[in-house]
Amino acid sequence: MRVLALELSSARGSIAFRDGDDEIFATDFANDRKHSGFFFTHLKRCVELCGDAERIVVGLGPGSYAGTRIAIAAAIGLQSGSTAQLGGSPSIIALPTDAPEYVVIGDARRQSFYFALVRQRCCVEGPVLCSADQLEFRLRETDRPVFATEPLLQFPVARVLHPSAAILAQMPSATTTAPVEPIYLREPHTTQPKTARL
Repeated sequence: MRVLALELSSARGSIAFRDGDDEIFATDFANDRKHSGFFFTHLKRCVELCGDAERIVVGLGPGSYAGTRIAIAAAIGLQSGSTAQLGGSPSIIALPTDAPEYVVIGDARRQSFYFALVRQRCCVEGPVLCSADQLEFRLRETDRPVFATEPLLQFPVARVLHPSAAILAQMPSATTTAPVEPIYLREPHTTQPKTARL
């Protein structure tokens, strides 16, 4: 199957295209959430070189919310103009490691963190939210390798790895007719407008 994979959840974006067992195109690049030009330049080159995909798979995070939404929007746009199947996978299952089982942690903002356990490229726990103290306890209890997709000064045990589109493209991805959405770590935080006085 001809598979196009898009991954923009971390500071390194990547795009890959496979035709069966053969990797035809793979690139990674700096992913600046304020400037997505690199992504679209590489995506255009990939489409021109490789043609249409039969399946498009996109990394769903957790990670850069803006980057993940850009990748999802591009995947939906490409799929809508073709007969390709569309699927999404957690980005953290596509870290470039040979470890059969590993932990991924990350900054979830608002003084919280997330914890996830990946086994054989499947998320078997999480990502779940926890406080710094709860995460420290969890890390003391594990003997698995610990990774993060961005530096975490509070937890130097975590080695930084960036999710890889090349790995996503190799994995069988469930297709879906449901909307492909970013992985939300919590409900959106909204502020209701104040009622105007008459």
